[in-house]
Amino acid sequence: MSESFKDQSRDPAHRRVGQVKEVTSLTNPIVKDIKALSQKKTREETGTFLAEGLKLIIDAAELGWSIRYLLYAKAARGKPLVEKVAARTVARGGMVLEVSEKVMSSITRKDNPQMVAAVFDQQWMPLSKVRLEKDQTWVALDRVRDPGNLGTIIRTADAAGASGVMLVGDCTDPFSMETVRATMGSVFALPLVKTGLQEFLAWKKTAGISLVATHLAGAVDYRRIDYKSRPTVLLMGNEQSGLPEELAAAADRLARIPQAGLADSLNLAIATGIMLFEARRHLLTLEGAE
Repeated sequence: MSESFKDQSRDPAHRRVGQVKEVTSLTNPIVKDIKALSQKKTREETGTFLAEGLKLIIDAAELGWSIRYLLYAKAARGKPLVEKVAARTVARGGMVLEVSEKVMSSITRKDNPQMVAAVFDQQWMPLSKVRLEKDQTWVALDRVRDPGNLGTIIRTADAAGASGVMLVGDCTDPFSMETVRATMGSVFALPLVKTGLQEFLAWKKTAGISLVATHLAGAVDYRRIDYKSRPTVLLMGNEQSGLPEELAAAADRLARIPQAGLADSLNLAIATGIMLFEARRHLLTLEGAE
């Protein structure tokens, strides 16, 4: 990784002055650095990640996310929305790269890539800053491992009106390219929290929330859970092993989703979506808006 990229990532004061640069070579140092963001280690070292799609990038910029590098294919040159986001990137000290199709394909690892991509600074909310208000719902995920599941859950949480997503323990990276794609832009709309098991359990004791966990031994039908009296955190377990006993014991209610047929379990993202929209239905009923 080039020193300039690492320096910019670690200290915003040392970012390069905004400019537009034409890049056609796969050996360009900046291109190599951006391609390296496919690796979790590089994303962690730089605190950055890659996202694709013009609408997604515009929405992210409107939400206040910082663009380090904006890349657009030559075919996108002169398009008004591309020009607008490029000017905004330069004005805020980022760099704009006009790249060849082969460079864009190499960076995005797709044969038919989007015409626009961008490198963003990651954003994490400390667990200590999370304060749930009345009628709010968050999702907490225990050791979620599948990038597609995590991305779909973030997207679904956004659609269901949830207020944020907590990642408990050793979870897959929400800023991986696969997860960001699966969120369809919702990764920019919701706060994300990364926490360890013990920190999460300690927070729960003083947070004034109702912790509702799905569990095979759940005693309560998910439709009969009280989502109204206190703000709710929906706790969902690992895809293979479910919730560990320590987390299950910390829940205020253990919920089950009744199933028919031969299937004995649901996909994690599907189960989370069911729980989220049921919580939303209860809250809308409370407001008289059903």
